[in-house]
This record gives sequence, C-alpha cells and structure tokens, in this order.
Amino acid sequence: MRPLEDVRIIAIEQYGAGPFGSLHLADLGADVIKIEDPSSGGDVGRYVVPLQDGEDSLFFEAFNRNKRSISLDLSTSGGRRVFEDLVRNSDAVYSNLRGDVPSKLGITYEALKHLNPKIVCCSLSGFGMSGPRSAQPGYDYLLQGIAGWMDLTGEPSGPPTKSGLSVVDYSGGLVAAIALLSGLHAARRDGVGMDCDVSLFDTAISMLTYPAAWALNSDFVPERTHHSAHPSIVPFQAFPSQDGWLVVACAKEKFWSRLAAAVGRPELAMDARFDSFATRLANRETLTDILEAAFRSDTTMSWIEKLTAAGVPCGPVNTVREALADPHTVARDMLVQTEHPRFGTIVQVATAARVGSLLTARGRAPARDEDGPEILSNLLGYPETQIRELRETGAFGAHSSAVSPAVTETGDADV
Repeated sequence: MRPLEDVRIIAIEQYGAGPFGSLHLADLGADVIKIEDPSSGGDVGRYVVPLQDGEDSLFFEAFNRNKRSISLDLSTSGGRRVFEDLVRNSDAVYSNLRGDVPSKLGITYEALKHLNPKIVCCSLSGFGMSGPRSAQPGYDYLLQGIAGWMDLTGEPSGPPTKSGLSVVDYSGGLVAAIALLSGLHAARRDGVGMDCDVSLFDTAISMLTYPAAWALNSDFVPERTHHSAHPSIVPFQAFPSQDGWLVVACAKEKFWSRLAAAVGRPELAMDARFDSFATRLANRETLTDILEAAFRSDTTMSWIEKLTAAGVPCGPVNTVREALADPHTVARDMLVQTEHPRFGTIVQVATAARVGSLLTARGRAPARDEDGPEILSNLLGYPETQIRELRETGAFGAHSSAVSPAVTETGDADV
C-alpha cells in the first residue's frame, strides 16, 4: 500500500495552488475526490491554454494526476445532500476559496462536525479566514508583490520582478498539505477534527525568513542585488561565462579558497580585502569584477567541470528544456508518463515526495464527472432511483454537457 491509501479527501479546488497541494497527497495514495461545479464547467484549469482541447488541458493534467472527479452543484439541496454523505465517508474537506467563502458554503468544521466529528476542514485562501483582507481574492502574482518578494527580485536598477514560477501558489499548496496531514494525525489520535486555516499571504510572509529577522531586529533594509547575489555571502551568485551563465555558491570559507585556486588566482584567498565573509562583503564590487572577468574567459560547461573537480558548489543556468533533459532528472525518476484519450502519451514531472521504496502509481487526471457514477453507486451506495432523482433536481448540474467555462468564486481566481 502507498502511505495515504487509507485517506479520503474531498477537494473543492481549482487552478493551481489547491490542486498542487492535493496532487502530492494523491500521488502518495490518498483518494482525492474533486468536486467540480457544473455551472462553471468544472475546474477552470481545464481551459488554460496552450495545449487545451475541449474540457481538458495539459495545465489541468499537471495538477490533477491520480484524482477522481464528480460534478456537484453545492447550491442545490440535492448536491448538498451528496456532499454531506461524502463528508460522512471521508477524512478531510480541502478547499482553495476566498477566506470568507468556506463559512458561507458551510464547509467549516463547525458546519460539518455533526456529520463526522473527526473531519478535518483545510482551507487554503489568499489571505486567510480572518483579518481585513480575508474577503479579497488572491493570486500568486499579487502576493509576490504584497509580501515584498518582488522588491527583492531583479537587478537593482530594474523594475520589481516576479519569480518565473508561481512559487507562492506552490508553497501555499505544500503548506496546506502539511496542515491537512497534521490535522488528520491529531483527529485520528484524539477523535476530534478541526479547521486548518492556511493562506498564501501567511505562506509568503513566513518565507521572508532571515531577511525579515534582520529587518525586524535592526536597521537592515533588504535590497535587490546584482546578478541575484546572496545578500551577505560573497561570492554566491550568477556569473556570465563565454557562452551562458553559471551559479557559484561559496557558502563556506573552504569553498572560497578552492574557487580562488580554480580561477587561477590563489592569492585572492589570502588578500586582506577578501579573506573573510565580512571583508568580501565590504569589497563585494571589487571581487565580483575580478571574478566576472575570469568567468568570461571560458564556457559554462568548462567552468562547471573545473569547479566541480575543485569541490566548489556550482551549476549551469539551464533553460527549462535543459533542466528536464539533465541526466539527474532522469536518474531520479522525475519524469512520469500517463496515457490520455485526447493527448496520447503525456510526459510530466513527478512530485518530489519520496516515501519508502514504492513507486508512485501514475494515473491521468480525470475527465469532469468521470468518477461520479462509481462514487455515487459504490462509495455512497445510492440506488439508481435515487441517482436519477438527484439528476432530475439538478444536483449534478444541467442535463446538457455543453457548459461554458467561467472563473467563479472558487480557485486561484478568488483564492
């Protein structure tokens, strides 16, 4: 058995942050049942271009592997009844909605504990379930700006810059997964569930870590640095080479002395301007100019070979395609394949959580409502007459399958 095969999670999620967190849980064996709103065409991630067709996209596939899907209109009495029966048969309700929405939808612990006293209700929102911004929508880009990240990113003379990836979204999803598993552990131990209130804002603020500690306890002002240099350790940054870029990380004194020798300047390690962390920081610009001139004299791969042989931490600045083709990527089984009825064989990146020696099962993302009949009949034990009645009263949405996608009150559109 995979580690989480005895865990069932109801996921009211869409787009990136929420699905990224539950993807890890699904890959580890949890039965993640996505509740998709039929009135909006389900998870908005299904309609993200490029490489999108019908009600599916490679964007959606990247976040929803190994999950199940049921269309359910929670605004109807029938849809609510089905949801409540799912709560009775599940361990957690996981959502990524605006902070004020879980209480309105009735998916908090207080609203559900009478159905299942051990249910864990994990909310991932933009700004949390309390505070002056709780009702505001939150996107990764907004949070990178609000939390000060963009002020720290980019060249000193350039504009504030966003990370190339949605790091706040992904980190928020991982924090939510940790919170959910912690709540589940406590619920199984104590017999009582709880709310888990996770937000992208809290996640982004917490990740300020040591720059925040410096700013909170001194007159230190975090600033952008040239070539993405570490704020206090020198040299620890990107350097241009003859044909590209490489990153050198001298996080210890021994690495600095090795680097000086590797670039043909061993005397630099003993130079009074550069013989300690403090002196190198004070003379950062002078030392950086010397090293940049050295690195421009040869190619990136030549320097990688020399520095690796010398025991200096370093690496090339790869393109995405180069990173995916790296031999270590393949050796670590970080590429997985799934078969899809529209897209054929899809290659994706695996989740990074390795637990035990059992390889992750690789199932494609579900079509919208693909698992509805099985969930209703086998998991909940509904007879066909009850399913037909629920369908006729709109619990699963309109009879027509032609539903236009829309950004609703859920998902990262309103996290």
